[in-house]
Amino acid sequence: MPYGRLSAFYFFYFATLGAFLPYWGLYLKGLGYSALEIGTVLALLSATKVVAPNILGWLADHSGRRITWIRWTCLLAAGLFLGIFEVHGYREMLLLTTAFGMFWSAALSQFEAVTLAHLGGNSRHYPWVRLWGSLGFIAAVLGLGFALERFAIGFLPQVLTVLLWLIWMVSLMVPEAKFRAHFTDSTPTWWPLLWRKEVIAFLLVVFLAQAAHGPYYVFYSIHLKALDYSGRWIGMLWTLGVVAEIVLFLLLPRLFHFLSPRALLLAGVGLGSVRWLAIGWYAHVFWVLLAAQVLHAATFAATHAAAMQLLPRYFGQAHQGKGQALYSSLSFGLGSMAGSYAAGMFWDQAGAPVVFAGAAVTCLLALSIALRWVWGYGALSQ
Repeated sequence: MPYGRLSAFYFFYFATLGAFLPYWGLYLKGLGYSALEIGTVLALLSATKVVAPNILGWLADHSGRRITWIRWTCLLAAGLFLGIFEVHGYREMLLLTTAFGMFWSAALSQFEAVTLAHLGGNSRHYPWVRLWGSLGFIAAVLGLGFALERFAIGFLPQVLTVLLWLIWMVSLMVPEAKFRAHFTDSTPTWWPLLWRKEVIAFLLVVFLAQAAHGPYYVFYSIHLKALDYSGRWIGMLWTLGVVAEIVLFLLLPRLFHFLSPRALLLAGVGLGSVRWLAIGWYAHVFWVLLAAQVLHAATFAATHAAAMQLLPRYFGQAHQGKGQALYSSLSFGLGSMAGSYAAGMFWDQAGAPVVFAGAAVTCLLALSIALRWVWGYGALSQ
């Protein structure tokens, strides 16, 4: 398995996310954008994940040339983002976000499929590869957090530009997975698989779980800045969440021997309600904020790892690309879009406590659906 090359892609892809998520809202605020405009820009970026991964998933499944399509999307994303240096207004920012996001958003779900194909029957070792994405996120968020102590945030587009080109260069070194989907008369068709009630419930749960993250991804840094946390501390708090995520990823191969993916999914969405209430109402209490960031291991890592185990079982190898794309579209795409836009709509009028309380209620709804309809598989034995 090309462990180093797969890990490098995750490292730079999530380093880009680490530069983008915590600081893009601050960058737009520095340009004079309102809370609604900031929420709309980031919601639009999430909206591209609804369409783009599904198109690429279909192309990849039916051509068998998954890594080739990934390379093209990475190249186009890096090239289009260069337009950021010519953007002068809100409408231009929306146009650039749509164009760049269509290609950047498409790549990850198919790269996840490439990684799982290389892993084969050892999918429980996926977290050991994925943790390098967490390390990349940490490197970016910490480095930029310290840089903001000395420099204005206007340098952020240059950092993102470099990272996007590094993603493309690494993609050139990743080999195509040996597996190719073969469709036969006995292969289950897509639509009957999709409309099973446990699949619908699973997709609804991951949509709600990611929608609940919307206020966090868009306004967490702004929220902490308003409470007089420095750029250094903002970066360190983001980092703490990702460190907790890494620890869980490292433990997951062992945990999967006695914990089912369903148990992890329930823990992730259930603890999400606690985390969002803590951030919204008690962020001024430092130890509570620390504990809330540790819960990122549950709200993101556990939920995502559970989904990565359930997806192959729901859709099989023949529909792996489409299943992966659908998961990405409905959770990181439509879910993030809904959560980001709703947070932007109510942030100024209702305030942080109410917005994060809404996120907590969303998690409780996801938990009730998962308890009733998501299948409970036993512990993995391979």
